Amino acid sequence: MIFKVRSFTVKSKLIAWPIAALIAAVGAQAQQKIAVINVQVAIANTKDGQKAASELESKAGPKKKELDQKQSDINALKDQLQKGQNTLSEATKNELYKNIQQKTTSLQRDYEDAQADMDQEQQKILQVLGQKIMAVIERYARDHGYTMVVDVGTAQTPVMYASPSIDITKEIIDLYDQSATAMSSPAPAKSGTPALANPTPAGKGPGAAPPASKPATPATPPKPPGGSE
Repeated sequence: MIFKVRSFTVKSKLIAWPIAALIAAVGAQAQQKIAVINVQVAIANTKDGQKAASELESKAGPKKKELDQKQSDINALKDQLQKGQNTLSEATKNELYKNIQQKTTSLQRDYEDAQADMDQEQQKILQVLGQKIMAVIERYARDHGYTMVVDVGTAQTPVMYASPSIDITKEIIDLYDQSATAMSSPAPAKSGTPALANPTPAGKGPGAAPPASKPATPATPPKPPGGSE
C-alpha cells in the first residue's frame, strides 16, 4: 500500500480533440498550423505546479508517518507469529492472526481515505492551475497563428507521432512562469501629486467670507447682596 501525491492529471476540455477531427486536420494541414503540448507535464513543471506539489507532499507528511507506523506494527505482529509457529499455543497464534487481520483491514481503509482526501486537494489546485495555463495556451496560439493545439498527454488524443518542432510544452511553461512573475511583482509607486504653489490661506481669497468675530468676554456677574467675598 502506497500513500502518495499522485502525478498531476488534467482533463483538458479546450484541446482534447476526437481522433476523427485530428485525422481530418492532418489531411488539411497545408491550410492549418498545428501544435502539440503535454498539459500535464506543463502544469507539473511550472513554478506554481512545483510549489503546489511540494506543499501537498508536506501536508501529506504527518498522515504518511502515521500510516507507516501502523504498517510497522502489523509487520511486527507478523514477525512474532512467524517466529512463534513452533512455540506459541494455538490460542495465542489464533489471537495474533485475528489481530493482524483487523489491523490490516483498518489500515487499508485509512490508506484509501487518506488518498481520497489528498486527491481531492490536488484536484482543487489543478482547477486553478488548469484554468491559468489554458489562458496562456490560448494567448500563445493566437499570437503565433496556431489553428489547433492538441494535448498529447491524454488518452483521448492518441497521437502516434508529432515532430518535436511543433511541441510547445516548454514555451508554455516559460510563458506561464513569466506571466505569473509579472502579476506577482508589485506595481511601481505612483509619483506624489505636487503641492499647489502659494496656496491661498482660508478666508483670504476674493469673495471669502469675513472671519468670524471672537465671542465677547462675558461680564463679571454681580455679587449677591450680603454675600461674602
